[in-house]
Amino acid sequence: MQFFGGSDVSPSPPAPTAAGHNANVMYMFNRNGVCLFYREWNRPLRTLNPQQDHKLMFGLLFSLKSLTAKMDPTSVDRGNLGVPQLPGQGCSFHSFRTNTYKLSFMESPSGIKIILVTDPRTGDLREALKYIYSLYVEYVAKNPLYDPGTPIR
Repeated sequence: MQFFGGSDVSPSPPAPTAAGHNANVMYMFNRNGVCLFYREWNRPLRTLNPQQDHKLMFGLLFSLKSLTAKMDPTSVDRGNLGVPQLPGQGCSFHSFRTNTYKLSFMESPSGIKIILVTDPRTGDLREALKYIYSLYVEYVAKNPLYDPGTPIR
């Protein structure tokens, strides 16, 4: 499995390196848009307060999911642009890249959305996102003290 830096690891992720291939920001949302987890590691410019940032990120994900489903060339029933889809329904995206960052995205069948913002040279992070989700299931979802829908502490 490849994690952040692109090196093979099993079963735990590597320590961060100074090479610039590490995660800068991580978000985790539930299906209702509540930010369950947010962490910054290397984000030099902060222009928004965290609540605005979370709303914009969730809105971006909603819009991109809707757009990719609407543009799906393999589906006859594309639905209307902007109408929410169930997890796993229709076409989805995994990542996009700009000149300054790469956003990698995964949505679980339960509607948990995990987003990693990394260096643009970072490779495919689908396996890393699955690993993060497995950690969430094991240590958060199965925890009898965790109240579903509340931020993870």
